[in-house]
Amino acid sequence: MDVDADSTVRPVRVVSVDDEAHARGLIREYLSEMPDFELIAECANGFEAVKVIGRERPDLILLDIQMPKLDGFEVLELLDPKPKVIFVTAFDEYAVKAFEVRAIDYLLKPFGRERFVEVLEHAAARLRPDHSPEVRLQPDFARPRSLPLNRILVRHDSDVVIIPATKLDFAEAQDDYVRLAVGDVSYLKQQTLSELEEQLDPGRFIRVHRSYIINVDRLAKVELYAKDSRVAILRDGTKVPISRAGYAKLRERL
Repeated sequence: MDVDADSTVRPVRVVSVDDEAHARGLIREYLSEMPDFELIAECANGFEAVKVIGRERPDLILLDIQMPKLDGFEVLELLDPKPKVIFVTAFDEYAVKAFEVRAIDYLLKPFGRERFVEVLEHAAARLRPDHSPEVRLQPDFARPRSLPLNRILVRHDSDVVIIPATKLDFAEAQDDYVRLAVGDVSYLKQQTLSELEEQLDPGRFIRVHRSYIINVDRLAKVELYAKDSRVAILRDGTKVPISRAGYAKLRERL
């Protein structure tokens, strides 16, 4: 918590994210009885949450996991900087995943007032400036997921773009980002090419160069570019360089 000039502690600013109106209402009721917390926004879906959290920069998020369109883990993936979060869900099988991304705590629905207060007070203690520095509240989120990816999420301006993995033509490394080429459009995502490679289906995607991954279904032909140097020609005419190691991988597949 932050301390202002007259040494009073300001309330913890909270955003509640849940697609169930009843759940949002219960959280609103419980928080109204806790003067150390201020509910600054409520969101009914993941898309709304990404926009509101990015704009309001709350201290804490109460985040449902299983929601339509974007689940709780996908919401976290799209947020930068990464927030402090308490997961709220009716499905206890998500508990392990919640702590893998270093959630502050976990509320299993249905929860009562006593459990809610206990978890929120625990969160408030973790947010204090004098909290032990040995405990890392929030390392970079590595979203636990079933692999390979079926879709890729990208922040584009104020919107969220969902790219089906099968629609990806190729990916190109650009410093700390990857450029995702989908037809005539491309998007930048803050992620390394190695991370993306680990998440994509190895039966469909091959890293043909240290800076490129291609969708093999988009490959039209491979041409010799120079001595021991080759280039992949995709169906739309795009040329992608192929390294020796990349060509060896392609030969195994083709």
